[in-house]
This record gives sequence, structure tokens and C-alpha cells, in this order.
Amino acid sequence: MTQRQDGEQTPLLNSNAHSTSSHTSGTDRSDTTWRSMSGNSLLNHRMTPRQRMIASNGSVANDLEALEYAYINESVGTLIEDPEATSAANEYTRIQEDRLLNVKYKSMDYDTCENKLFFEEETKKGYKFVLRKQLFRWVVMFFIGVFTGLVAAAIDIVIETVTSKKYLLIKDFVDKCVKVENDCLTVPLLIFCALNAASTFLAACLVVFVSPCAAGSGIPQIKCYLNGVIIPEVVRIKTLAAKAIGVAFSVIGGLAVGKEGPMIHSGAVIAAGISQGKSATFKCDFRILEYFRSDQEKRDFVSGGAAAGVAAAFGAPVGGVLFSLEEGASFWNQSLTWRILFASMTATFTLNVMLSWYHKVPWSLSYPGLISFGIFEEDNYLQYNGVELLFFVVMGCIGGLLGGLFNYINYKLSVLRIRHIYRRRNKLLEAVIVAMVTAASGYLLVYLSTDCESLGKDPTEHPVQMFCRDGEYNVMASLFFQTPEASVRSLFHDKTGTYHPLTLGIFAFLYFLLATWTYGLQVPSGLFIPLLLTGAAWGRLCGIGLGYLLKDQESWLHIYPGKYALIGAAAMLGGVVRMTISLTVILMEATGSVSFGLPIMLVLMCSKWVGDLFNEGIYDIHVQLAGVPFLNWEASSLTYGVPASRVMSHPVVTLLPEEKVERIYSILTKYPHDGFPIVDNYIPDLAESATFGRFRGMILRSQLIYLLKSKAFKPQNGEEPVRLTLKGFRENYPRYIPIKNIDISDEEMERTIDLRPYMNEGSYTVSDKASFPRIFKIFRALGLRHVVVVDADHQVVGMVTRSDLARFRVEFTKGKLHLVELQLSKPLEPM
Repeated sequence: MTQRQDGEQTPLLNSNAHSTSSHTSGTDRSDTTWRSMSGNSLLNHRMTPRQRMIASNGSVANDLEALEYAYINESVGTLIEDPEATSAANEYTRIQEDRLLNVKYKSMDYDTCENKLFFEEETKKGYKFVLRKQLFRWVVMFFIGVFTGLVAAAIDIVIETVTSKKYLLIKDFVDKCVKVENDCLTVPLLIFCALNAASTFLAACLVVFVSPCAAGSGIPQIKCYLNGVIIPEVVRIKTLAAKAIGVAFSVIGGLAVGKEGPMIHSGAVIAAGISQGKSATFKCDFRILEYFRSDQEKRDFVSGGAAAGVAAAFGAPVGGVLFSLEEGASFWNQSLTWRILFASMTATFTLNVMLSWYHKVPWSLSYPGLISFGIFEEDNYLQYNGVELLFFVVMGCIGGLLGGLFNYINYKLSVLRIRHIYRRRNKLLEAVIVAMVTAASGYLLVYLSTDCESLGKDPTEHPVQMFCRDGEYNVMASLFFQTPEASVRSLFHDKTGTYHPLTLGIFAFLYFLLATWTYGLQVPSGLFIPLLLTGAAWGRLCGIGLGYLLKDQESWLHIYPGKYALIGAAAMLGGVVRMTISLTVILMEATGSVSFGLPIMLVLMCSKWVGDLFNEGIYDIHVQLAGVPFLNWEASSLTYGVPASRVMSHPVVTLLPEEKVERIYSILTKYPHDGFPIVDNYIPDLAESATFGRFRGMILRSQLIYLLKSKAFKPQNGEEPVRLTLKGFRENYPRYIPIKNIDISDEEMERTIDLRPYMNEGSYTVSDKASFPRIFKIFRALGLRHVVVVDADHQVVGMVTRSDLARFRVEFTKGKLHLVELQLSKPLEPM
């Protein structure tokens, strides 16, 4: 084993390993072999320059993909003539099939460092400071809600304006070709494809060249952030710009995406920026809100921003609060709940006001979210009979099956992308191809469709006639030639008999495939609306079928297709994302019907239970593909047989209470760890031993670097001691100076630093006899970055970090639960 991040130790990949559950313990490093790019001579000597760059850096620049996938795909094809090298490559490929945990992801530290400086600062704070801090928490939440609502309004206005002009242009060309020339229908097709491809290309450029973290909905990244994982660039202002502008281009490009999911990410970025009172991107510090510059405070505001994003997207402030609670928040209390609800309500109100002015009905406040399910006007629209609950449960099971299939296909596509589509030009090309295929397939279905209805029955803004008779419109065109949100409303509210069953079946099948293919492209994209639209299509089809089969029971059984479209939408959404509490409330708030909450809840629960039999939710799948050390709410009971001695990393790099500058600098340069135990009675640099001194406290890497930068050496020859405060330690949060940028002279190397005033003497420890669930509970509940493992004599024997806990995973395969142990990727270089 070898040392790794956060005071951790990395189990190296063993070339003879045949199971992810194998584990190497002890201190003999010769027992393990790094069979990757950097260590296997059979593979390394044939590397291309790009592969050597990957091997040295540990990851492809600006990409979240694990470096191993890129390597296999560039090199394995050149090793066919070498049987031994081919065998090694095949073995390495097999290891990647089981996935790795990527150690480039660091853990946040929500624990308060209770040192001498902390107590000095706390004793100086009075009632006025506490009151002012509480007041500013509410003020910051208010501005988070306001700016989230403004961003949502801007996105919606741009999309609605541009898409309206685009579909009007296509309609005019189609009508002209059908009525006048009749042989130029390829012209609107080419225009349609060109416009969609150009818009999608711009969206992909923003992701590929500006902020790769802006790809997708951003929900998996925010989920990981709230779980306590530092995702690079996830809350940067350039990510917000790429996300907000890019999602507008993605929707305008006609992709099977929605703008609602990215609003959650956008709200989180806004919250992270406002709460810190400075911008690292623009290199400006307003010198305000400095007491909020910590992982704990920032996490709370990001939770509020994510909730505000949900509220702005769906007009569901309570659903936003529950979303933050269900999907990621690692800490919760009553005061935080009130503040998050306040931010959510503010976002909804701001969006409502802005859109009411845009639609020239100021202060009507009838636009609470980016998507509106519309008003179910007739009294029996959302009324249901007890017998219908059985139908709803069956539809929930169907949604679970389709959700499992959706996640499986998308997982395979994601692995394919990681292995083969990692170059920038390939990412751009794939996005353009998907946009053109989406446009061409939709146009072809409109061209072939003979499903026509009389004008006036459909709320489509620009109905297309195509080959229908005068006074009629093409029903298939009403689904494709408008935004996905408008199509969802059409399926919910159009009169019975508007859609032919064949039209709904073909549309649901095609859009299912398009949504599966689209999610994972390098464009900002939401998944909620494509799933709602797909589910609404097959749900309405089920309603039509039930209405036909039970037409003799109309006197007491109200089979309204729009109602079943809503149930199908909920089933599809629940089957893919596997959320229950927050989705139930979001859909209830969106429909405005509390009485229909029971059917929605039943459908979401059934779809989740059925889908969980086959795989995990789509967001969890993408978290695992990225190798993020995500911690669930609680450890499985299967882990009680795993003791601390098996979980912990060993050996441990420790420091003495009074340490030489030379050794501190050497350790920071050699090891990338973020925390170091302070111990007594230990002589470093001797032969490896089972213990590493009596534990005194913990000190962080960032603290040591600031001490070196400030020249906080132990006074000698009558020198005045350097006076430090916590404000100086917070100055560079969250980006601290790399150790390589600290200049230390040879004379200063011989000086010593007294670490006792700066170390956390109240740091948490666990016994080496503690079980995995006990360590997990302490670590997860308290939001720790590292826990020191001590023996009965309080001697340090190991360290437990997030990656140590996350590598033990319970998987459900072949009808049984299995405890597997994942491998860890190459350690990072020191910063």
C-alpha cells in the first residue's frame, strides 16, 4: 500500500487481482504492483506523448473521465503483437469494468478547528456579532432567491422567443412547399437540421472549451457537493455562464432536453458566489461576509441555492426544500429549513413577477415556474376511483421497468463515451450528430404521419398542416415542432380523441431512445422534461386503451387520458431518477391538486422499487462512473464484519508539536495529504512500525502552508513572535497557495514552528476495534474529512478518510446483496 490524499493510503492495483473485493493490508509495498500507465513497462514504453501526459497528470485536462479509460483506448490497439502486453491491457480493461474510485476528488471538512486562535476569536464575539451574522444569513438567502429567479426568467424568455421564431420559419417553409411547389420538402428539413445543429454546436463549445463541469443537468455534481465532495469548478462563475447560456442553446437546438434540471446547478453556483463576498474568477474581494468562508457555511448556502433552483424550475418551493434534503444535504436543522424555504419562495416570486411583465400581464403572478402543467379545468380531470389505484400501481411498475431499461442503455452509452469520445472534436461532433438525427427523425415522422385534427383543438402556437386537409393540422407535428414543455402540457390537457394511439406509441418509442442518447452529451441539459414527455405519451396511450376496454363503465369510472398522461409522466420520472418524497411534492405543487397526491406517491414508490431491482438511479450511476467517493445516508449491515484496522490507511505521516521547517516543507512537497496528526513520543523516518506516536491533535495542510508563508517561526535571539489570527487563515479560502509557491531560504529551513497553538486538540478519533458502521456514522453525520484511528494506549495506528469508506460498496446482483471493495486510482501529485 502507499500513501495517498487526505492522509490516506492507496491500495494499488494488483495485476493478479480477480475481484474487486480483494484487499491488501500491511506495510510491505512489494506485495502490490501498479499495473497502470506509469508503472507497467510493457505498456509505458509504447505510450504516445498524450498518454504520457495523462500518466503524469493523473487525468485528462478539464475532463471528469478517469484517466484509465483514455489510456486503454489509445494504447491497446497498438499492443496486439505483444501477447504479454495485450494480456496486461485486457486485465486493466477488466478492472475498469468494475470501476474505480478517483482519488482526485477531495473531501470537504465541516468540522470546526478548535485551536487557540479559534477560542481567542470566539471569546471576543458579542451578541451584536451573532445577531449580525444571523441577519446576513437571511439577507444572503434573499439575494440567492432573487438572482436565481432572474437567471431562470432570462433563460425562459430567450428560449421562448427564439424557438417561436424558429418553428414559425419551419412552418412557413413547409406550408409553402406543400401548397405551392410540393417537391421542396427537403428544404425545410435541411433548414431545420442546420438550425438545430448550429445551436447545439454552440452549446457544446461552451462546455468543451469554457467549462466541462457545465455538461448535463449538474444534479449529480451538486448532489456530490452537498455530500461533502469537492468537485473541481462546480460552483465557478464561468460554469454558471456556460450552464445558463448553453442550456438555452440546447433547448433551441431541438434536443431531447429540458431547462429545468440545470436551474438546480445554476442556483447552487449563485449561492456559492454570493455567500463568499468575493470572486476568484475576476480576482476581486469585496471584504464582506468573510465569516461565511468555510466549508460548513458554504454548504448551507449551496443547499439553499439548489432548492431555489428547483422552486424556479417547477414553481415548487416546498418541493425544492425537500429536494435539497433528500438528494444531498449532509446536515440539516430547523433554522436552515426556514432559510432555504425563504430562498425558494423568493426565487418563485421573482420569476413570477418577471414573466408576468414579459407576457404583458404585470403582477398577475400566474407563472410560478419554468414549466407549468397548466390548470386542469374540469372537475373530473384529476378525480379518481379506488379501482383506478390498481391501474396506477401497474403503470408505476411499467415506469420502473422502462426506467431500469433507460438507465441501463444510458450507462452503456456513457461507458462508450468515456472510452472512445474523449477528444474535444469528437464531443462536438457527437452533439451535432445527435441534434441532426433528432431533427431528421422528428421531421420524417411528421412527413409520414396521417393523424390530423381540426384546428382549434390544440394549443400549439404554430400548427403545421403538412398533408392534412384545409382547416386541419398534423398531430405529430404538434409534438415535435414546439418546446418539450409545451408538448407536455398538450398531452396533459388536449381533449379525448386528439391523438391516435399509433401516433402516441411511435412518439413515445422514438423520444425514449432520443432522451437516452442525449443525456450524457457534452451540452447543458436537463432530464426531467424528456422523461415527463416520454411518460406522458405512453401514459396517455394507456388511458386511451383503458377507456376503450372499460367504455361500458363510464357512468362510475372516469378514464380521462390526460390524467393517465400525468401518471405515466410521474412513473417514468420516478423509474429513472428514483426520488420519492421531493418528486411527490413537486408534482403536487405543479398540478395544484393535493387530492391527487396519493396516486402520485404510489406511482413513484412502485416505479422506484421496481427500478431498484435492476440498477440504481441515473444520477447515482453517473456519480459512480465519475469515481466520486459518495457516501450514502448509512452503512449497510453487511459491513459490520469490517473492522477499523481493515478500513484505515497505514502507515501515517505525523508531525511533532515542535517541528523543523525543513521537515514540514519536505512532507508537504512529498505527500498530497490534507491533514496530519500531531503526536508525542515518535521518532520519524525510522523503520515502519505499527504505531506512530501518542495522538495530540490534527493540523491541516492549508494551515501549515499559511504558517510557512507567514514565517511563523519560533522566536529566537529576542525576536518578536508572529501574531496570527483566523482571519488570515480564511483569506485564501477555498483556493490555498500551492507549496511550490512558498519560498523558504536555507537559513529558514533550520528554524522550528510551534504547531500547538494552531492544531485542533479536539479532533475526533476512533478505536482500532470500531466497526465500519460506527466509523461511517461518525464520519457522515459530522461531515469530517479524516478520522484518526488509535489503539488502547492512544497511539496513532491509522487514518480513515472518505475514500476509505466509499470503497466498500454493497451491490445487488443476481437477486443477492454483495459487499465489494473497489480499487483506488493513482494518487495525486502534491500541490
